[in-house]
Amino acid sequence: MGNYKDDKMEIIADKGNGNYAYIDNIQEARKTMVSEFAGTLFTIAKDVKFQLEFNPARVKAYRLIGYENRLLNDEDFNDDKKDAGEMGAGHTVTALYELIPAGSDEDAGSIDPLRYQSNSSPVKPDPNAELLTVKLRYKQPDGLTSILYENPVKGKVLELSLTSEEYRFSAAVAEFGMILRSSEFTSNATLESAAALARSARGEDEEGYRSELIRLINTVKDMRVLTERNK
Repeated sequence: MGNYKDDKMEIIADKGNGNYAYIDNIQEARKTMVSEFAGTLFTIAKDVKFQLEFNPARVKAYRLIGYENRLLNDEDFNDDKKDAGEMGAGHTVTALYELIPAGSDEDAGSIDPLRYQSNSSPVKPDPNAELLTVKLRYKQPDGLTSILYENPVKGKVLELSLTSEEYRFSAAVAEFGMILRSSEFTSNATLESAAALARSARGEDEEGYRSELIRLINTVKDMRVLTERNK
């Protein structure tokens, strides 16, 4: 890893309710010290927690992509003593879920049968029902008691080509990350498909961040080709 100790930096930042960044070029320096600087300095909410409740009439099973080290127990959501993340001015958070629609024949994984109650009661799929409810808890920067906000989401299924550039780019990042980690959930994902998805969502890209991801994907692809040739 050289001098890049990402795991240690993350622990230090978490303990101090701060942020960290690895700056290796002028583009990254501008992003960290100019574009995102306000979000680092000015906290607008602390101990921010999210909880999603999927409607079984729409969703048979779900999986959160990433954030393994950020997960809380269900009961911790209402516990104001449990520490959570801080959010600064201008911060945004993106979380991606893989969903299996209700009524699908897709295998949702095996679950040992329960002894005293049914594992699940049959639910009739309803494409017009609400998709999920988002629950958010946060504290004011100087507060001790959390505030609850919740909002139901109707949600509709779109073809990939009809989704926003932000969505497609986020999906490309997730696809690239799962390939790098050799995730068991990559299915037919490839570096080529991740690069193509990122290119479709590049847009104006004034700061060049999205183009940088495409270059990274292509670099990894070239490195793997060379590795195969040298075997």
